[in-house]
Amino acid sequence: MAAIYNQGIEDRIATFETCPRSAEDVVKWFDGIHPIVVVETDGAIVAFAATSTYRPRQCYAGVAEFSVYVKRTERGRGSGKRALCFLLEAARKAGFWKLVSRVFVENAASRGLLKSLGFREVGVYEKHGQLDGVWRDVVIVERLLTDVGREDS
Repeated sequence: MAAIYNQGIEDRIATFETCPRSAEDVVKWFDGIHPIVVVETDGAIVAFAATSTYRPRQCYAGVAEFSVYVKRTERGRGSGKRALCFLLEAARKAGFWKLVSRVFVENAASRGLLKSLGFREVGVYEKHGQLDGVWRDVVIVERLLTDVGREDS
């Protein structure tokens, strides 16, 4: 998982992070609260999707941030979609009612994947952060996992 995440860092397409992660860093993501799923091909991890804390306030306990990372050689082959589909179900079963994230505006592949799975683009944070000295905009995305809060339910 660390190697795949580090490819995302190196490629500058998926995260503002610039410091590579070790396997020990990734182990800390497994907190027993936030689901993480992996997709394997021939016994090797080729993609993963993970949730993490959105905000520490109790009123947001059912909202999780998420991310999806796919090994370079597997991108565009459906592994990310499989990972995210399993994550949606795992997050719902874990009691989360919404997933949210931010995606670089130019990351058309990720935005297309998210739209295909029912995520809504809420808006754009302009100049949300700098990566390599360049301001980057991000699209805010969300998906409800249950009918909680829907007026039409």
